[in-house]
Amino acid sequence: MNITFLLNGETVELADVNPTATLLDWLREDRGLTGTKEGCNEGDCGACTVMVTDEGSSKALNACILFLPQLHGKAIRTIEGANGPDQQAHPVQQAMIDLHGSQCGFCTPGFVMSMVAGHTNGVTDHDTQLAGNLCRCTGYAPIIRAAQAAESQPVPAWVKDDQSFSCSKIPRGEAAGRGAEPPLLPTSSDELAAIYAQNPNATLIAGATDVGLWVTKQLRDLDPVIFLSRCDDLKNITITNDEIHIGAMVDMNRMCDTLTDLHPSYAEMIRRYASVQVRHAATVGGNIANGSPIGDNPPALIALGATLHLRKGDTRRQIPLEDFFIDYGKQDRSPGEFVEAVSFPRQPDRLKTYKLSKRFDQDISAVCGCFNITVTHDTVTRARIAFGGMAGTPKRATHVEAALIGKPWTAATIQAALPAFADDYLPLTDMRASATYRLETAKAMLERYFLEDQGEVTDVLKVTA
Repeated sequence: MNITFLLNGETVELADVNPTATLLDWLREDRGLTGTKEGCNEGDCGACTVMVTDEGSSKALNACILFLPQLHGKAIRTIEGANGPDQQAHPVQQAMIDLHGSQCGFCTPGFVMSMVAGHTNGVTDHDTQLAGNLCRCTGYAPIIRAAQAAESQPVPAWVKDDQSFSCSKIPRGEAAGRGAEPPLLPTSSDELAAIYAQNPNATLIAGATDVGLWVTKQLRDLDPVIFLSRCDDLKNITITNDEIHIGAMVDMNRMCDTLTDLHPSYAEMIRRYASVQVRHAATVGGNIANGSPIGDNPPALIALGATLHLRKGDTRRQIPLEDFFIDYGKQDRSPGEFVEAVSFPRQPDRLKTYKLSKRFDQDISAVCGCFNITVTHDTVTRARIAFGGMAGTPKRATHVEAALIGKPWTAATIQAALPAFADDYLPLTDMRASATYRLETAKAMLERYFLEDQGEVTDVLKVTA
């Protein structure tokens, strides 16, 4: 296939591109741009961070799990392009020098590019912006000070130029994919539906934060593949008085922003479960479609009463999200059918999401518990509770729900409902947690929900005597 993009201010046209070649490998091996480092090769360490701009939106992304076709029509900045055409240092580069933000230097290019993206977007929450960049030398303090020192400096002209790069000048998906079977870059859900119906064995690639590891770690040959990145109609968010409708290609940072005022506990959980780089690429639909039993989105969405919208060709259907997950590795999705959107009702915010993991930032959940309990006149009138990490699929706690509904909203009711967890779940023991620990912490989460609802302040990040 043929693709075109902007690299450090220069137009690049590539022919006969291997669709699963990563940007990191191409930069280092084909372009000789070795400033972008390979660390974990799975999107965890941030050493390979680059900035990608698409129609005015600049994002920090991990080059190691970014396939070249995903860059069609975009502008990329690597560490070699962070400085100006006359070698002027970017404000964050100068601040890193002035404040001694680099020691061994291996992680520095990734940090700088995350900071360049944050500076471009006016980000001042540097702890969040840099949570996906790991450093073993500096203790982070001089890096954070450098990011703060650069805040007041203007965005350089050479960075702004990327934002004026027009994707309309780039050929449409089928032109870019000529000679490939099937065309790899559909530009709408209608086009995607037609292609996928004809090629139901193709691998769909949204953000590649999961599929990318199939290539970099498992060395799998994914043929054929279909990229969803140019299907803009799958990136829409519609909020009405009755419903919130989220397109499958909405990335998780946008999802977080959308939920901040509607369901802040859910938004805070999203902020934790991946880095900025991963959340810029990861999509709502991809997180659901991969069917992971430890994916953090499905339990929260199930607790909100979400509906999944599926499409195959011209046929659409809707199912409750919890019905999509049949068994471990098995979902209610036929060949050629894809996730088009997820929706859930507008409702008063009664949702709490509790993520239990060994690290606070960007770690996989041992248990993710989501509670949405309605209390009317001191009586539980409705309850939707769902967990990840407690079964082979994301799963509702229907026995616990039944033990609560119709009962008074009291500590005694909570204690009486706790044994029902054993009727809902038979968790596994693995490297993240034992079965006993998972079951006990699930119970503790329900108790925490009740205490918080009574006005108790709980903060797992603070330890008091």
